[in-house]
Amino acid sequence: MPWLAVSATIATPITNNSGLPRGNVMNKQKWSRRAMLGASVGSVAGMLFAEPLRAATIAPSAVTPDLIEAARKEGKISYYAAIQLDVAERLGKLFEEKYPGIAVHVERSGAERIFQRIAQENDSGIHAVDVANSTDVSHYLDWKKKGWLAPYLPDDVVKHFPADQIDPEGLYATACAWFEAIGYNTNLVKPEDAPKSYADLLDPKWRGKIVKGHPSYSGAILTATFVLSRDLGWSYLEKLAQQKVMQVQSAGDPPKKVMLGERAVMADGNDYNLVVFKDQGKPVEVVYATEGSPLIIVPSGVFKTAPNPNAARLFQSFFFSREAQQMLVTEFAHRSFHDEVKPHPGQKPMSEVKMLKSDPAAVEAASEELKAHYAKVFKV
Repeated sequence: MPWLAVSATIATPITNNSGLPRGNVMNKQKWSRRAMLGASVGSVAGMLFAEPLRAATIAPSAVTPDLIEAARKEGKISYYAAIQLDVAERLGKLFEEKYPGIAVHVERSGAERIFQRIAQENDSGIHAVDVANSTDVSHYLDWKKKGWLAPYLPDDVVKHFPADQIDPEGLYATACAWFEAIGYNTNLVKPEDAPKSYADLLDPKWRGKIVKGHPSYSGAILTATFVLSRDLGWSYLEKLAQQKVMQVQSAGDPPKKVMLGERAVMADGNDYNLVVFKDQGKPVEVVYATEGSPLIIVPSGVFKTAPNPNAARLFQSFFFSREAQQMLVTEFAHRSFHDEVKPHPGQKPMSEVKMLKSDPAAVEAASEELKAHYAKVFKV
């Protein structure tokens, strides 16, 4: 299983040969002991989930006629999605085609907004979400501690996914992944002049020409910000902020701004958007920085108070099926951990990208302070 070998690899630490200072995510006296204690475990183990690597403790569930019948009686599912709207809606339509009579209602927003919404709904006694995915794995640690997730392990997950992408209690698993990357518009930037590293983005020639996402909206950008501030130091981000950076919300926004020529370069953003745009003949190119690229994993889980529990479980099983996983890779250039899924043609293999891995427990501990510090640094 090639994915298992890839996902168990420890990311190579960044050295100082980029000319950038190393440092903790923020001031050591403020919270590094609290946040980085969690990070040390994940970094040493090289795992994407913070818990020990072991087999899940619940039995896998196959899709049965009884489950399909019960789901059809419920007739709908409420799906809270942090992946892009077009991706989530395509997934929903594919599910509806396979299981007529069950409507998928997509509620799409940034991961941090979804997290806030689910918390507010629970505080008000509202139970509206059936299944949710997030680009911030720390959300699942929070939901798990609160007992909000239902144990459900699709058969495909057990058979075809590496163990370190599965919660040991079967509460969630990684539905897809991608990298946060640098990118540029090929009409505005020559390949020989394009940035190859995060250090290159500090060149004065990029002043007023860079776009990036915001960690208070996007879980993917929050994760990327955590990783870069941990490995490159906040001094790097402080220097980047002096480059008159255009600030947008979603991790999907920087690639669009670059594709449209509104900015020449993006400092972060989803690599898959650029791959799809390039496939369409748009003037874009993706760059995997020499220092490494933040790896974003996107778990999915069923909620214990789901109003449509059977439809939720059926949708979760479909999400992890080879059919749905292949669609995510083929049509949207996402990365899948399903070992039967074929890679997107022409996309750089995951094994060839230097990964910068986060640690969910450390992100959970640092999240609010990180957002506040980022807003102060970038004045947004």
